[in-house]
Amino acid sequence: MTRVLFFIACLALAVSCKKDSGYPPIDNNVDLDGKIINDSSLIKPSDYLLSAAIPSPTASDLAKPILITVHGFSASNFEWTELRDWAKSKNDFLVSLVLLGAHGRDYDTFKNATWGDWQQPILEEYNLLRSMGYTNINIVSSSTGCPLVLDMISSGKISADVLKHVFFIDPIIIPANKNLSLVSVLGTVIHYTTTTLDPGENGYWYKYRPREALKQLERLIQKERKDLQKGITLPAGVTLKVYKSTKDDAADPVSAVLIGKGIKGVETVMVNSDLHVFTRLRGRKVFTPEDVALQLKVFEEIHAAL
Repeated sequence: MTRVLFFIACLALAVSCKKDSGYPPIDNNVDLDGKIINDSSLIKPSDYLLSAAIPSPTASDLAKPILITVHGFSASNFEWTELRDWAKSKNDFLVSLVLLGAHGRDYDTFKNATWGDWQQPILEEYNLLRSMGYTNINIVSSSTGCPLVLDMISSGKISADVLKHVFFIDPIIIPANKNLSLVSVLGTVIHYTTTTLDPGENGYWYKYRPREALKQLERLIQKERKDLQKGITLPAGVTLKVYKSTKDDAADPVSAVLIGKGIKGVETVMVNSDLHVFTRLRGRKVFTPEDVALQLKVFEEIHAAL
């Protein structure tokens, strides 16, 4: 029976891929995967990165809390533009939208990158803001951004002396789609998988996910699962709060449980939502008034903690 289920899973994944050339049918005029559309932060970083927007911060700037945002796998910093825009109405904290490495460019760049490449821009922005004199830096990350941030903290890749609060939104430690673990097994059978996007999401997410990138994702979350099993101690003075949707087609809710068990002092909040990265509504074709209320509630809670 196990062999039959394995064969069915393999067949289902293989059918979703172009086996003839191994290259997806990218529409350069629509898809982020193509050679024409690039993430806007690559063209004008000052509209997204705080370090570029305020190269010479004043004493007033340095006194404000900073919130670095980190998006998820195959996404872009579009995922956090709503929080950035909402923050402008508060005027008492600053937001920096990081674009993960190898994201927002094209399919081949994404295909050839490692998860360490994805992580690098987070490290760079944190270190740069710290060197500029900011002393109250906070991070909010979603989905795959969460294990990337967890690794950079637990592995000591940053000096956490100015890091205060970390927030995880729908972290992925256990994927909801258990077929992810089959990617390494199937080898050359799978060249890529295809994601269905709403019209408003086109150009902001990769539509096609190369098997190489999926392998990197699997390696990253496997590493973090092992680290959590051993136990992770947060640096002194750093807090972590996890928000997790009860229904999520990308990250299994047990991800939040594993983080809670693996890190002492973590606050975990399960929210009634069926959206992955429920804090992002922009670009979605369908969402409810309850989704809007939940988004605002979490934005307010993050703001209150800074």
